[in-house]
Amino acid sequence: MPAVVADPPRWHGEGLTNRSALSYCNRKEEDIQRLLKSLQLFPCFHCTAEILQGRRKKKDCLKRRMSETMSTNEEKKLPLNGRRAIPPNNSNDEENEVPEMEAFGLIPRGFNPRDYLRVEDIYMFKDPHEINKQEHHTDKYYNPKLIVRRGQSFQIQIYFNRPYKPETDQFWLEFLMGRYPQQNKGTYIPILVGNVLKPGQWGAKIIHRENNSIRLSIMSSPTCIIGKFRLYVAVLTPFGILRTRRNSATDTYILFNPWCQMDAVYLDDEKEREEYVLNDVGIVFHGNVEDIKSRSWSYGQFEENVLDACLFLMDKAELELSGRGNPIKICRVASAVINSRDDNGVIAGSWNNSYDYGVAPSAWTGSVDILLEYYSSKQPVRYGQCWVFAGVFNTFLRCLGIPARLVTNYSSAHDNNANLRLDFFLDDEGKVDTRLTKDSVWNYHCWNEAWMTRPDLPVGFGGWQVVDGTPQETSDGMYRCGPASVQAIKHGHVCFQFDSPFVYAEVNSDIFYTKMEKNGTQVVEKIDTTHIGQLIVTKEVGGDRMMDITAEYKFREGSDEERLALETAVMYGVKKQSIQDTTYQPQTDVEMDFQAQKAVLGNDFKVTITFRNKSRNSYTATTYLSGNIVFYTGVTKSEFKKHSFSAKLQPSSSSSFDIVIKSSEYMSDLLEQASFHFFVTARINETGKILAMQKAIVLEIPTLRIKTKGELVAGKETSVIVEFTNPLKQTLENVTLRLEGPGVLRTIKKQFGRIPMNSTLTWEIKCIPMRPGLRKLIASLSCDALRHVYGELNVQIQKP
Repeated sequence: MPAVVADPPRWHGEGLTNRSALSYCNRKEEDIQRLLKSLQLFPCFHCTAEILQGRRKKKDCLKRRMSETMSTNEEKKLPLNGRRAIPPNNSNDEENEVPEMEAFGLIPRGFNPRDYLRVEDIYMFKDPHEINKQEHHTDKYYNPKLIVRRGQSFQIQIYFNRPYKPETDQFWLEFLMGRYPQQNKGTYIPILVGNVLKPGQWGAKIIHRENNSIRLSIMSSPTCIIGKFRLYVAVLTPFGILRTRRNSATDTYILFNPWCQMDAVYLDDEKEREEYVLNDVGIVFHGNVEDIKSRSWSYGQFEENVLDACLFLMDKAELELSGRGNPIKICRVASAVINSRDDNGVIAGSWNNSYDYGVAPSAWTGSVDILLEYYSSKQPVRYGQCWVFAGVFNTFLRCLGIPARLVTNYSSAHDNNANLRLDFFLDDEGKVDTRLTKDSVWNYHCWNEAWMTRPDLPVGFGGWQVVDGTPQETSDGMYRCGPASVQAIKHGHVCFQFDSPFVYAEVNSDIFYTKMEKNGTQVVEKIDTTHIGQLIVTKEVGGDRMMDITAEYKFREGSDEERLALETAVMYGVKKQSIQDTTYQPQTDVEMDFQAQKAVLGNDFKVTITFRNKSRNSYTATTYLSGNIVFYTGVTKSEFKKHSFSAKLQPSSSSSFDIVIKSSEYMSDLLEQASFHFFVTARINETGKILAMQKAIVLEIPTLRIKTKGELVAGKETSVIVEFTNPLKQTLENVTLRLEGPGVLRTIKKQFGRIPMNSTLTWEIKCIPMRPGLRKLIASLSCDALRHVYGELNVQIQKP
């Protein structure tokens, strides 16, 4: 193979000088046309006619066209930039022009490209049932083009104009990406045809020959960049290179490959690959640690146009194409572009219970509508909260082939200064001082974990990495978080990038209840070391139940390992204020507990405060209960319940006190997640000591009922029925219903004017399921008076 094959292609006729071109002007008209074409100089129709009629000299015409082209080229010159020779190559969509004929020099008279081997057609084996998508686990993508995973061979068939003769014919493949493809950047990949395929390297070999066609097996590199490549076949002739025309039908998507041992995202368990890459429906766990709730979320990573939308996110983040083979870089930039805080990213967050000109976060049933709306409008989609950011991020990661899961941390700390301490200030009477108390505990917080190696860290810190698209704090000047090694967080190695101290504080902070004395002295009344990060969960592999992964983030409270991890974190810079730094005199002989009856939206319920006096002394406790309507982030909207009483505590005995919470007290101010936060403080009058605790309560919300009517067969029409009964003592107005099911139906929404109290709404939709197998239907209801209403149904779609 001549050396020119491996060189970067010389495009736009640069192999011919103007002088050599002019020397050819006396040749016949066909030669002029061929020469002009090789230089990309095309005479206008008028000049061509004058030449043929003898009224214009061929040389004059060529000179004029050359002058015009040079002038045009000057105008098209890239702006001068002292830093780099070419502009940044950070768009997968942009393309360069690739010539069909690339001449080595002067083209002799009589040269006819049709005399040489020529490509007539390329067959890509790109249908879902064919070998490529089956072997690469990409058959679920609703995309007509070839989608393969890197580091694994795939096949194409090339049809020539005559039988291929290996002793005389020479050809190769070219994969290109972006506007400025370069071989050393991995955006221009020439592939020579050899006898063997070497794992870990680009290569191609002929595996079958028949008549005018050959079948090639092509191996991609397990470290190549991911995205959409353009494919050309180049044939060598004595006078130049002949290429196939630009054909979008041969475009090839290359994704990460968790099935390939040499890929950075390799995952060795098949069941985990099925769950964390191929499962297009997940579970979001929410509520609070004592009342865990769940809802389904449609990731929809295989739906039509979702792959292109995910690739666009990297263009939007301006990630260089050459960096798109690195899952660390991709996760880092994606955690920023998922939110809109500083880069007009995908989702605009809102935590103020006002969702004008948008969709309430609780109304979304999946990621597809959000991603496609952003891909179409290029404007942030309104609105999202943590589980929405996490759901869309999970879709992005799984779509590109990075194993990912959605994680919920119950009682999650938002520690602004990463000192592992949340302060709740009490006044002289033991009530929470809302003016001084700025910290809050989120009932739950959702983030993602992505699976990858971490060659930038010491051995042992690969595997699951925390990535978070919810905008909380800036990292390197942008609202993003991660990837942070879960192993590093567990062992306190918070010196390792990225954002490990922030995540460590989210699961390990302590709560300090501090009383402010009149002279300004702070007295710590109680330290709660177990409330934060009580439970960290994700969906189990192969099922819908909850899997506890707390032990992957932290050691058992009070264990030697836990103390060592904390010492390590402090050594690496995490600030930890010791108890010795402040006055701490806890009340040890009286304990207080707080329990709540299961509460249903719209009904009264009861809470119980229990004291246990372990001493031989009699005490009197002045007790104060504050009930607050809060956002799930722990931020208070309003205080709806105040109740105080005096409790007499007999020696060595327990005493319980019930308080009734009436629905009329909370319904008018209730927020969408129906979440309450109770603070209970008690001052022991005889000692002056204060007991304090807090508890979150989430009301039971009515659900939607989903059922089907008729046969459930792929390709045949069926009916889905959604029902809802209004349990509230008021009419619901401006109600929106959403229904979706990956492989069954795309998202459908319908507006209903009103649902009177105790009445039942029935909505019937006809659809044609497309994908056989076990599928899930997900529905949501949303209106100003009632949100977070969900329903779901598993359906088995039969093969036709």
